[in-house]
Amino acid sequence: MSRPEAQAGVAVDARDARLLERLHGDLPLTDRPFAEVGAELGMGEDEVLERLRRLFTLGVLTRFGPLVQIERAGGRFVLAALEVPEPRFDEVAAIVNALPEVAHNYRREHALNMWFVVAAETPALCDAALARVGALTGLAVHAFPKQREYFVELRLPLAADSAAKESL
Repeated sequence: MSRPEAQAGVAVDARDARLLERLHGDLPLTDRPFAEVGAELGMGEDEVLERLRRLFTLGVLTRFGPLVQIERAGGRFVLAALEVPEPRFDEVAAIVNALPEVAHNYRREHALNMWFVVAAETPALCDAALARVGALTGLAVHAFPKQREYFVELRLPLAADSAAKESL
């Protein structure tokens, strides 16, 4: 799935906010989870799915899916960084983002100014993806494999338009 950028000023209404808060961290494990969530919120399954499609299209949502401990399935996640010369930053970002193994990347104010996560089905495929980044960019890749796992869940309240809140 492509990674759309959120459009400036995109409004999330109160029903969107309630849906997103309900889905954060807990999706029912049933045959029709969106119907069940919709019933809890006074929405039909079609409305839930349409709202999610619209939020993806607008770039409000960029990912929806489970978090998996990939190592238990034989895979590997690696946090990596590059020191990218500023004039090449956009070019290198496009190269890195084009690789299917790259989950996301972000800019940092640091000598290592581009950080990204590589995920692959095996450690060998992960290493190959990191080597490909180095070969395609001509830059040294600094890899920081996970040594220990921590679970930190951050739930921030979503603010909907005040006019939309009043209409509920």
